Amino acid sequence: MNINITSRKFKAKDTLKEFIREEVKSLEKFSDSIQDVDVVLSYLHNKDSIKIAEISASVPGKTLLMTEESDDFTKAVTESVNKLKRQLKKIKSKKIAKSKIS
Repeated sequence: MNINITSRKFKAKDTLKEFIREEVKSLEKFSDSIQDVDVVLSYLHNKDSIKIAEISASVPGKTLLMTEESDDFTKAVTESVNKLKRQLKKIKSKKIAKSKIS
């Protein structure tokens, strides 16, 4: 799985990048067919900034995109990863259901 981290309008610290890598690697438990994961970090406004984390995961036949806003990048990344986990579980259960029908 290739993980690309992009930060817009700022330079992300290594601790934040390592946190993102660990969170994204946890997705491998739910699907081993994830090919690429792109994480884009950005923020709105300099005062009272809202942090945005966009995570795009490529699985065969689909691209899953999750966007989350928060006051902290770690919270936004964690919520996006949790949403992706739910999507991957749903895809996996549909595959299992299809294989039982066939």
